[in-house]
Amino acid sequence: MASGETPSWLRWPAAGRPRLAFGADYNPEQWPRAVWDDDVRAMRAAGVNIVSLAIFSWARLEPAPAEYDFGWLDEVIGLLHDNGIAVDLATATASPPPWLTTAHPEILPVDRDGQTVWPGARQHWRPTSPVFRAHALRLVEAMAQRYAHHPALAAWHISNELGCHNVYDYSDDAARAFRHWLRARYGSVEALNRAWGTDFWSQRYGDFGQVLPPRRAASHPNPTQQLDFKRFSSDALRDHLRAEREILRAANPRIPITTNFMVMSGTSGMNYADWADEVDFVANDHYRHPGPQSLDELSFSANLVGNLAGGRPWFLMEHSTSAVNWQPVNLAKRHGELARDSLTHVAHGADAVCYFQWRQSAAGAEKYHSAMVPHAGEESAVFRAVRDLGAELADLAEVAGTDRTPAEVAILFDWESWWVSELDSHPTSLLRYRQEALDWYSALLALGVRADVLPVAAPLDGYRLVVAPILHVMPAPLAARLGRFAEQGGHLVTTYFSGVVDEHDHVWLGGYPGALRDLLGIRIEEFGPLLDGDQVTLDTGEVGTLWTDRIEVTDPDVTVLASYHTGEQAGRPAITRRPVGTGSASYVSTRLGVAGLVPVLDQLTQAAGLASELPEALRGRVELTIRGAYRFLINRTDEPVGLPSLPGTALLGDDDVLPPRGVTVRTLAAAPDRPPAAGLGVPLAASRWSPG
Repeated sequence: MASGETPSWLRWPAAGRPRLAFGADYNPEQWPRAVWDDDVRAMRAAGVNIVSLAIFSWARLEPAPAEYDFGWLDEVIGLLHDNGIAVDLATATASPPPWLTTAHPEILPVDRDGQTVWPGARQHWRPTSPVFRAHALRLVEAMAQRYAHHPALAAWHISNELGCHNVYDYSDDAARAFRHWLRARYGSVEALNRAWGTDFWSQRYGDFGQVLPPRRAASHPNPTQQLDFKRFSSDALRDHLRAEREILRAANPRIPITTNFMVMSGTSGMNYADWADEVDFVANDHYRHPGPQSLDELSFSANLVGNLAGGRPWFLMEHSTSAVNWQPVNLAKRHGELARDSLTHVAHGADAVCYFQWRQSAAGAEKYHSAMVPHAGEESAVFRAVRDLGAELADLAEVAGTDRTPAEVAILFDWESWWVSELDSHPTSLLRYRQEALDWYSALLALGVRADVLPVAAPLDGYRLVVAPILHVMPAPLAARLGRFAEQGGHLVTTYFSGVVDEHDHVWLGGYPGALRDLLGIRIEEFGPLLDGDQVTLDTGEVGTLWTDRIEVTDPDVTVLASYHTGEQAGRPAITRRPVGTGSASYVSTRLGVAGLVPVLDQLTQAAGLASELPEALRGRVELTIRGAYRFLINRTDEPVGLPSLPGTALLGDDDVLPPRGVTVRTLAAAPDRPPAAGLGVPLAASRWSPG
């Protein structure tokens, strides 16, 4: 690394071979000092080599304005360092202390109904509050000056889950910042009026000062106003991230900086494709929801994070050892799920496996959230599973640093299409963007076909089949790029409600699917959404729900792959395919679900010359992921799966049978030479440090 260059991964405080990071959020301030020594001893026994510190410690670190108490944190960091455990140090700004909200209630968020969001939980701050920003950056400056050169410091951790509870603030601070953002985006109020279509309902503005956030209105707020407020809200949080980052980078540019994304089911407010380049390495928090696609969703999210990271290693900052505390019913994980869930993230590029949290809290809102050390203590099934996983990750250390190997199939994921397709005043309120994307991914898993989940702006070079479900927002350059992909031999598949609007949420006129109409060779005059519970049958036997389209074929080269057999569209095309250059463009006009998509994708992948890399007996039962020379095979079932003779050397699991929820890793080539290993949990070399 050149002098002054910022590293793109953890700065391990001790030399040695690459390793997979293993640890958790650590909250020693919740426990008496005597517990700390037990914690460190148990961490060493489990193979823990990194912890995240001080995430919710602002009230401890700054008990009164500009009065700091770092003594306890100095002691904890020193104890960890002496025992070979690195520190991912948080800036502690996620949750402002009571003295700050008491003195400055104007930092508290306001919801769309004008109600103040009061303290008592966490993240009770406005992303655009200048008062909050000043106090937060003062704390960050104090942290940076004290710890930027500490030998235990492996990375900086900005705030925590930015936007988890405060992404949308409708306060007067937000209104002022929104107007400033709009001026920068549009330049003039005339351009704003054109973009927002304000001649509708007499909304035309004469000055930026008249613009408000989309607060509670008598009817449906302007849709482009809603879209721009979502863009602005994501950008406002990103701006806060940048402000903290610049202070940390100035203190020591050799320490990498990250923050934990939340790429998982139900979290949509932050456009992480816009955030990924703001951090030195991508980190993510992920929690599973129960249901038939729970494991598929885990894989989908990990896959997307790996592609947000550009295929490079990333940091799994939080997931759970067992039950969480915030779902309606919080199920404990079954035998094997702790390791399988963790290793699925590793298979998709994670070089760190960390949990919330190290020791399960005895008090507070998350006391029933599982941890590495549960209430039952070290003599528990959970801790034994943690200790076993630590040993497995040590055995897999040579995987560390290897990039993800791209697939030949991609699913495009677009946050703006997610936002816009689910706005009000649409043909249906039942559409769920992420669910449709997940269904396509699940169908590919069922066929044993590897696929990458890509942010929509990612390069498509090397992909033979690209699926773009509900790609609703279609700027002209994106439509042209997809057209070139097909012309040059790629096979594009898109779905209902795609290509319909431009970047301002203005409909492409002339018939649907708008900007993709000529590429697909079809025209739709009117949508045919279905009532909840209604369904239609295709002549191929598949069943559609949610949506249908009144398709007219406009290009004689279009092949109708399936037609509607029942319903209002009976006899009309349901699935079409048009040859384009040396590729093709296909359209699926109804929601088929996983079972219905499997035969469709089987046909489309074969037409694209694609086949599963798995033996037939494993397809649908085992997920295959590849990192360089390393093949991860993950049992997606609750039954043992017999493995055919597999080439290569086993790094993990060398039996002929993959146990229920089991994972095996094979290498097909010799791993690159590594320096001699530095043992896990060995005290680090002595290093001088004094508080800044």
